[in-house]
Amino acid sequence: MVETTPTSHTFQVDLRGLVDLLSHHLYSSPKVYVRELLQNAVDAITARAQADPGFEPGSQHVAIVADGRRLRITDPGVGLTLEEVHKLLATIGGSSKRDEEIEGARRDFLGQFGIGLLACFTVASVITVTSRSAKDPAAQPVRWTARDDGSYTVTEVPPGDHPEPGTTVELEARRGEDWLQPKRVADLAREYGSLLPVRITVSDGGTPVDVSETPPLWEREHPTPTARRLALNTYCEQVLGFPPLDVIDLDVPLAGIKGVAYVLPHATSPSTRPAHRVHLKRMLLTSTADNLVPEWAFFVRCVIDTDALRPTASRESLYDDEALAVARDAIGAQIREWISRLAAEDPHRLESFLAVHELGVKALARHDAELLAAMLPWLRFETTAGHTNLPEFARTHQPIYLASSVDEYRQVAPIAAAQGIGVVNGGYTYDAELVQALPRLDPQVKVEHLQPGVISASLDPVDTGTELALRPFLNAARARLDSVDVDVVVREFNPVSVPALLLDDRESRRERQRAEAEAEADDLWGGILASIKQHAPRAQLVLNHRNPTVRRISAIDDPQLAGTAVESLYGQALLMSHRPLRSADTALLNRSFMNLLEHITQD
Repeated sequence: MVETTPTSHTFQVDLRGLVDLLSHHLYSSPKVYVRELLQNAVDAITARAQADPGFEPGSQHVAIVADGRRLRITDPGVGLTLEEVHKLLATIGGSSKRDEEIEGARRDFLGQFGIGLLACFTVASVITVTSRSAKDPAAQPVRWTARDDGSYTVTEVPPGDHPEPGTTVELEARRGEDWLQPKRVADLAREYGSLLPVRITVSDGGTPVDVSETPPLWEREHPTPTARRLALNTYCEQVLGFPPLDVIDLDVPLAGIKGVAYVLPHATSPSTRPAHRVHLKRMLLTSTADNLVPEWAFFVRCVIDTDALRPTASRESLYDDEALAVARDAIGAQIREWISRLAAEDPHRLESFLAVHELGVKALARHDAELLAAMLPWLRFETTAGHTNLPEFARTHQPIYLASSVDEYRQVAPIAAAQGIGVVNGGYTYDAELVQALPRLDPQVKVEHLQPGVISASLDPVDTGTELALRPFLNAARARLDSVDVDVVVREFNPVSVPALLLDDRESRRERQRAEAEAEADDLWGGILASIKQHAPRAQLVLNHRNPTVRRISAIDDPQLAGTAVESLYGQALLMSHRPLRSADTALLNRSFMNLLEHITQD
């Protein structure tokens, strides 16, 4: 049969504008053209299998040939008739998946034929599709040729030009583009389509290279669990770039998800943006998905395949809808079950995991009482009894006092430890919440916020005679520290090596900050700040009468020198408390330092 006369038609859009939209706004890179070609080929094979029960998709072959200037991809799929070519290829966004005769089961398809094929204009100036329908053997093959200027032609060609059902797509590279180089095409075909359920080969006209690696590694049979683990570890190193600390199998039938979660071998910040690798119906969707797992599971990187979650318009990420939220919770539950299983069955592996990712477990345990109960014996907290777990600490200390910040804890830790007072550092992320949750697990445990009075009440008073003898010294010391709003008292406590302790609380700190702001404010704001003044207790400098240095200072006859020594003790206690220095504190420390130098250098 002779070739019919071509008829010319025109797209009803500005195609160049559409190509610019695709390349600069919809797709992250022109490289997705390979994915679009593979999607169309696999969808065509799927559609043919649904129309012909004897057609086996798993035994089919998609061949790609590229030489740098041209690329040709051939599939043995359902093919197109002349009518379908006009309907599907000439309509922007037209989709074979909207055609009931071609569609079949929608969930079996990857993408949309119309818009996906036009994406090839990001790398090609001419696209030619030659197709023969498998549903209508009597129909002639059809050739559709489109150019990036918006014009296309459609013609029927002799059967000898395409003797078998299926479709061949040919691309002619844009001037200056190198996206059709054979090695680059092979790398992209392997990246996007290695898990597809059909065989894919790439060649430059010579021996074809098979890029298929199906079924997915996590679904393959392995001779032993150890062999499977080694294979998964090797995959992680090759694809994700790190040797995993452990591997968690993921299986969420509701979302059609199967895959693995790899535990990172190094600590990572919860704010670090995760990068999970997601395949949609075996086609790589994205390697940078950041919404697949709950936020607390920042210590894993997942590789999954799904057939139910929705992709975004660019098909480069997952649409964050209710289905993804359900899948995310289910994946989180399986990660949580893995942690609980380690706690029950493999404590050594659990300790190795917690040494790296304790923060993530603490984040999860805040919202999961069951996991909190299982994990508390393994989680470590900074306490006055050292780094220990809360149940063990609670057995020897009642009540447990919670310091609200790291500075507050450091300020009192040595004294509290010597006095047998149980204090936990609640200044680290999540620790305060977990300590406060302890009474819910064990009602006999009592947790209280640490107040300065708790420490001062545990310190031994000096005897009455000594206190009377020290009164002149204390009056002079209080006068010297009045400018920094600090009182001075004398007690006896351990350890003897600590000469002074600065006791402070949040209310007194807030009041000092208010007073400083009032002093620096104008009349209007100064009046407002003055109206909210509180009569908060002052900070206390507690001098340790058991310390030899304090005893010698209290016996100094020179009031000026004794006052300078007290200022120095205050400076040392202030630095030990890690409290930020105010301008008044800095001035006092400078003055005491210069006075001491002056005294030392006197003749």
